Amino acid sequence: MAAAVRFGQHLKELRIHLCQKSSASKGVRDFIEKYYVDIKKSNQQLPILIRECSGVKPKVYARFEMGKESSVPLSDMNSERVLESINNLAK
Repeated sequence: MAAAVRFGQHLKELRIHLCQKSSASKGVRDFIEKYYVDIKKSNQQLPILIRECSGVKPKVYARFEMGKESSVPLSDMNSERVLESINNLAK
């Protein structure tokens, strides 16, 4: 499923913030293990930044053209819901 994920040219950067140990970030950690490699292969020019910080609430930020940014919280989601949230944010 993730291999087909291709983001448009309007998306300039994705930043994923998560905690290394918290249960709220478990789905994000699983998402990275399952889908990151395929998504990066499909979007080689897109910077995908993964930021780990102890105790931080998991969240994804998308930067678009003209510096516009949007974000979505990812707390307590499973990996498939994280993928769905990122796809929705990127549109």
